[in-house]
Amino acid sequence: MEEGKRQKQIAGLLNEEMNGIFQRLGLTMIEGGMVSISSVKVTSDLLEARFYLSFFQINNPQAALHKIEERHHEIKKELASRVRHQLRSIPVLKFFRDETLDHVFKMEELFQRIEAERKSPPKKSDS
Repeated sequence: MEEGKRQKQIAGLLNEEMNGIFQRLGLTMIEGGMVSISSVKVTSDLLEARFYLSFFQINNPQAALHKIEERHHEIKKELASRVRHQLRSIPVLKFFRDETLDHVFKMEELFQRIEAERKSPPKKSDS
């Protein structure tokens, strides 16, 4: 199902505000790595907002996601104060790991391996 105009507007607003909140709360840098919000999806009833997070150079993304979820109440309170004049109610916030970056790195690694195999001379078999 296609996202409606209002869903996209709210997702854009939430993305913008949440980036500021993450920076203010120090959630953009965890364990020496970087956390960024790759996308925001809002349900059609506008009651739930799903934040997809990219983790760059973080050894344990699951633990980093857990740290963010532990601060859920603080994040929601900050978000509510920022958007209270634009939204009637604050949606339920859910955080997910966006694995797109992982897939990109795996694909690049595979392409490099294929290219290296093409450039290397064929091995002679013992017949």
